[in-house]
Amino acid sequence: MRKAQHNLRRMTAAIAIATASALALSACSVTGAPSSSGGAGDADSGTINALFMKQAGYTEDNVKEMIDDFNEKYPDITVNPTFVAYEALHDKIVTAAPSGTYDVVLMDVIWPAEFAEKGIVTDVTDRFSDKWNDEMLGGALITAEYKDKFYGVPWYPSTKLFYYNKDMVERAGYSEADIETWDGVLEVAQAMKDQGIVDYPLAWSWAQAEALICDYAQLLGAFGGEFTNDDGELIINEEPGVQALTWMKNSIDDGLTNPNSTTFLEDDVNKTMASGQAAFSLNWESTFRDLNDESISDVVGQVGVSATPSGPDGERPGVNGAMALGIASKSKNKDAAWNFITFISSQSEQEKFVTSTLPSWKSSYDDPEITKTNPDVFSAAQVGYADGILRPQVPNYSQVSQIIQVELQNALLGKKSPQQAMDDAVAAANDVLNG
Repeated sequence: MRKAQHNLRRMTAAIAIATASALALSACSVTGAPSSSGGAGDADSGTINALFMKQAGYTEDNVKEMIDDFNEKYPDITVNPTFVAYEALHDKIVTAAPSGTYDVVLMDVIWPAEFAEKGIVTDVTDRFSDKWNDEMLGGALITAEYKDKFYGVPWYPSTKLFYYNKDMVERAGYSEADIETWDGVLEVAQAMKDQGIVDYPLAWSWAQAEALICDYAQLLGAFGGEFTNDDGELIINEEPGVQALTWMKNSIDDGLTNPNSTTFLEDDVNKTMASGQAAFSLNWESTFRDLNDESISDVVGQVGVSATPSGPDGERPGVNGAMALGIASKSKNKDAAWNFITFISSQSEQEKFVTSTLPSWKSSYDDPEITKTNPDVFSAAQVGYADGILRPQVPNYSQVSQIIQVELQNALLGKKSPQQAMDDAVAAANDVLNG
């Protein structure tokens, strides 16, 4: 599996510029976002409106604490946070862009190509510190990079980790060593089902949403596949992509995956694990915190965490789910926004909240005072961050993702064979990519 940074540079080099029909914002070029000059405002005063995500990663309380910390240094800057569900975040950014509603926006790793081409966020390359190239994790650094320019600051790296109920594994007569591969997971899951330990050992976020793409990406990588070829064309209808989807469908047919998984998002999977109704799941780093929270979990102390199990050839990449903070192109307070972004993404500030989300900074992972707060997740995440699989880095990603989501669900619901579903996804997506 190619390393994430190489993979991104290879893909973006081959991507065509968005077609003329793409959304164009007034006063913004469709060939790139405005630079960080213009609308700079006062760096030490004013009001910043910032758009964040509700679920996963930093909690709303975490963000509010960060704002309080920021205001100790910048008392004359008012930060107004807005929180929306991940599923609404992309469209909220796009629809708010022309009016300049937000100064700071939280971006998924899959959006910088689109936002840069449409002029939605600001090119901040000239603000970037050269030291960050050495100080940040590679998987974090590329979060807001597109065509060798930066359109935001990494806020945190992220990947889905593998969660397992240690007590259930032991009751089934197995050990943690037996679930290091996906084949091993299925074997243990079948034993759990046969012994009546749990009705459906596996729970997934396979609703028709981006969550499904993330789970599929991690399995695609485990089977040795990638989303695109060197020309930026979708290739998930080749053997690895079809094998991964067939594996998913078989796990439903064999009664090992909860059939409600096709309606689940990550929070639903979290609740299913927390109630003891599942033994295995993929979910983001903050899940470990939730599963050990007595106020919401019945399995406190029973859950282990590791990097994703390996596939047939030993591949075990995590899906790159990193997030970055960008400055909206129409912000009138870009200097103040930059101060806010760099403050809450700084190493010292991120290290205060490592039980929620891991830092972007390499040296944090070598500091025992930091890693002791969440050693299991730090250890698992290091493996996942080391060899990540990227979703297609294309300006029209949302359209491509929706096409893939529909066809994945067609296969999971038995409406099409995995091969036919992937053939149809590739044909439709490549039509979009080729304009």
